Amino acid sequence: MKVELHPNFIEKNGKKEFVVIAYEEYIKIKEQLEDYEDLIDLRKAKEKEKNKIGKSLEKVRKELGL
Repeated sequence: MKVELHPNFIEKNGKKEFVVIAYEEYIKIKEQLEDYEDLIDLRKAKEKEKNKIGKSLEKVRKELGL
């Protein structure tokens, strides 16, 4: 999802010092950042677990008596 920004710059001594954006734009950016952080966490978890040996669903069912 692409976010279209409409920033307003506030200058101090002729240099851009702050940016003001619409609240809706802020929310979209925040949501995308949270999604990105979740993706990073997922990739780390997958990497951590990638060489572990798991159990088949059938084996778990037998162990649980299902």
